[in-house]
Amino acid sequence: MKSLLSFTEEHEMYRAALGSFLDKEVVPVYAEWEEAGGPPRELYKKLGDNGYICTSVDEKYGGVNGDFLYDYIFCQELALRGINSLTAGMHSGIGAVYLNNCTSEEQKARWLPGCVSGEKILAVAMTEPSAGSDLMGMRTRAVKDGDYYILNGSKTFISNGTICDYAIVACKTDPNAGHKGVSLIMVESGTEGFSRGKRIPKIGFHAGDTTELFFEDCRVPANNLIGKEGEGFKILMTELQQERLLGTVTCVFMARHSLNLALEYVQQRQLFGKKLSDFQNTQFVLADIATEIELAEAFLEKLTIAHMKRENVVSEVSMAKLWIAEMSHRVASRCLQLFGGYGYCTEYEISRQFIDTRIFSIFAGSSEVMKGIIAKSLGL
Repeated sequence: MKSLLSFTEEHEMYRAALGSFLDKEVVPVYAEWEEAGGPPRELYKKLGDNGYICTSVDEKYGGVNGDFLYDYIFCQELALRGINSLTAGMHSGIGAVYLNNCTSEEQKARWLPGCVSGEKILAVAMTEPSAGSDLMGMRTRAVKDGDYYILNGSKTFISNGTICDYAIVACKTDPNAGHKGVSLIMVESGTEGFSRGKRIPKIGFHAGDTTELFFEDCRVPANNLIGKEGEGFKILMTELQQERLLGTVTCVFMARHSLNLALEYVQQRQLFGKKLSDFQNTQFVLADIATEIELAEAFLEKLTIAHMKRENVVSEVSMAKLWIAEMSHRVASRCLQLFGGYGYCTEYEISRQFIDTRIFSIFAGSSEVMKGIIAKSLGL
């Protein structure tokens, strides 16, 4: 079915070039990066050299002032190749967007060119050991001291944490002001008092560099404050719509990749003297899956159009993330079942799909948090 999205010739040129790059530079070595716990820094430099990242950034800072569809394509092309856990999308479609939308001209000029070129890598640090989806429970504190903030606390499950040069840190500047006491401060690599833990072992998403960050009397220049004091929660809530939407893009096309893997396998696998694809149960399972994916993609495209018009679709994006994240994992599970015992073997890519899809109902707001947002929109 024809897409509802208006992809231009420039979008399709970007898609073709990016796809060719991924097939040449990433797919053949992705398994090695999974073993290593993340890609080398050089990946970001190559992506930057080719103009594949931070496309939304204004031209005067090195970007192309591209629309959201470039970020959509970036996530889509990775997911369709099963290279799910690369966190370059966090740098490009999420971290860079905070800087592009919420910083001063001086800050943009200071930070964005390096992000666009891939020489500098971004992380967004919200989650804490005792405050995951509960952002208001964060304990990281920043106290003003002349021309500096003194930052103390820790963050966990931070994508790009090991290799980041810039970390956008959510913290309390006024612990007694509720959500109006949350601020965002940029902490740069090499800042005294800023340290990192080891990469966190995970059951999946192995090429996603994930670690803890620590701040101990960390002195950060006051001009690293993003926005104004007390605006952090408002900024987070605004920008989380795009983060959750991009996660949903990934989930839709991870599900489509799982389906493609299953379709290829069942047409080759012989069982009881005929192809697995000849069994009615196989056909019905795959028909159900294909239908769910089409429904999910239609909803995703509708929300993408609304998001690009700058409409407030927080509730609807929460619905999409809730249902599509769980659908993507369900699809991977049903496809794995068609592989039988082989599906449980890491030699077969479907096993990685099964594990990798599991995280999406947790990060960027768990399914339970999504239900809470939806319930509130219903007046409950």
